[in-house]
Amino acid sequence: MLKTEYHKDLTRLNTFGMRVEAKAFIEYDSVADLVELDLEGYPRPVLHIGGGSNLLFTGDFKGTVLHSKIQFIEPLESDPLKISVGAGVVFDDFCKWTCDRQLWGLENLSGIPGEVGAAAVQNIGAYGVEVKDVISRVFCYDFQEEEFVSFGVEDCAYGYRDSIFKHPGTKGRHIVTHVVFQLNNNSVPRLDYGHLKDAVDAAAQGRELTPHLVRKTVLDIRNQKLPDPAKIGSAGSFFKNPIVSRVEYEKIASEYENIPHFDLGDAGMKIPAAWMIEQCGWKGRRQGGAAVWEKQPLVIVNHSGNAFPEEITGLERRIIESVKARFGVELSPEVEHI
Repeated sequence: MLKTEYHKDLTRLNTFGMRVEAKAFIEYDSVADLVELDLEGYPRPVLHIGGGSNLLFTGDFKGTVLHSKIQFIEPLESDPLKISVGAGVVFDDFCKWTCDRQLWGLENLSGIPGEVGAAAVQNIGAYGVEVKDVISRVFCYDFQEEEFVSFGVEDCAYGYRDSIFKHPGTKGRHIVTHVVFQLNNNSVPRLDYGHLKDAVDAAAQGRELTPHLVRKTVLDIRNQKLPDPAKIGSAGSFFKNPIVSRVEYEKIASEYENIPHFDLGDAGMKIPAAWMIEQCGWKGRRQGGAAVWEKQPLVIVNHSGNAFPEEITGLERRIIESVKARFGVELSPEVEHI
């Protein structure tokens, strides 16, 4: 069923809590709705959102916002370790569903806000795992050709917080309807990121390692570092971790001892943006209604609950400028500006 509203308040549909509205808003709960949907006559441009957890609305949206309520979780009859999931399913609900059934693969991604369709578009990641690692196929409706299509994981051009669905020429053309995930019922934990293994071992205390135990540990770590978007508006990690050449890394390392980094081989060195931001003194600082989260400088928050979009973007700009001046590295936002 299609549900259409005009001058829709989007405050509760973006985790930053920006008080903006869309000229038109359409919600649908089946793939058949997409076939019937005729956008002729609706305000342009058209924007499809998930849980609004990776967006920063910089003002009222003059076009039409689409949102999926396609919600199902179904193992495939041909392979019960392949799970087909509707794009409108809350991603963390699906993570819990898999852990409840002792299925491995998504436990490290527990607690990431948003919905399944958007997760496949964004290639969300945390604690050494990206969602592409467990995606088998992404099913979409192609608005240009007016047909249903699907992409194998190798066709999705997945990269760091990137996919073919975000590239010029294809962005907005393919609407994700459902995603098939390939999970595992054998114990295959990924604990080699940061101090995750130590935290899991401490939580286990000799007990059998299960997906739920890893999930609980990840959630505990996230809750210690990240704000609850239901209480304090944010879009999670605001900046991407920059990847620099080895020459650039050596230059920075010559001035700072024990600089945190991840060796990506020929691709270069990844330096945590949070570390650079903290070195520049931004942790916990406020600018108007916006602030850098006091426990995790990678996160910008709507501290007052009534921050204007320009306060968020102003703080973003100052952080980028100061990191560039100090390290010669230009940060890029992970959050999509609308």
